[in-house]
Amino acid sequence: MAGRRTSRAPLSREAVLGAAVALADEQGVGRLSMRTLAEALGVVPMALYKHVSGKEDLLDGMVDMIVAEIAPALEGQAWRTTVRSRILSARTVLRRHRWARQVLETRTTRTPAVLAYTDSFIGMFLDRGFSVDLTHHVMHALGSRMWGFTQELFDAPDTAGPADPSSSASLPPDAAQLEEMARRFPNVLRIAMASAHDDDGVVGRGCDDQFEFEFALDLLLDGIESLHARGWTSARA
Repeated sequence: MAGRRTSRAPLSREAVLGAAVALADEQGVGRLSMRTLAEALGVVPMALYKHVSGKEDLLDGMVDMIVAEIAPALEGQAWRTTVRSRILSARTVLRRHRWARQVLETRTTRTPAVLAYTDSFIGMFLDRGFSVDLTHHVMHALGSRMWGFTQELFDAPDTAGPADPSSSASLPPDAAQLEEMARRFPNVLRIAMASAHDDDGVVGRGCDDQFEFEFALDLLLDGIESLHARGWTSARA
């Protein structure tokens, strides 16, 4: 089992969080509990409470662990290159830890690590000549993209754990379903059928998520670049 200790070296918060991340990677965050984590570490559950105060503190710490994996801002590069690189690094991290998006969306506490990442992300704009006003609106526009994900047009499948290939939701639509779609929702069907194929896509078995993410990101960056170049402010909008 992921995270199982082979020795009885003293536990640390870092070791507990690392084991929790490994366990969530393997089994999904939905199966993670203080009990299952203690079993993976070969200790009694009470031993964990010396390092994490409970499940919420554990999840906050796991977020901090994955934030640390995001590449730092590039030095000496134009703002667009730096921002794009940072966002795509965050996306790579989230694709490596499929449970992370679900946890990020439920966090109500902003830990120092999360605040530091947000602060440095804002700094990529301010340090390159963006006004505070424009940066404020840019952060709203980018939203969750700064963490490497977006809310898709169609609901994404559960990313808490490995997909069940026997699930009917993972099967392509049959002829009868397509006919019903064509009758009731012809425009949705046209777009879904026109998409590039990617088994990890969120629109059925259609859209290439990585392509669509970068396409939308570049559209936003183009718009931001245009606003910055003409000295846009919300006061004149």
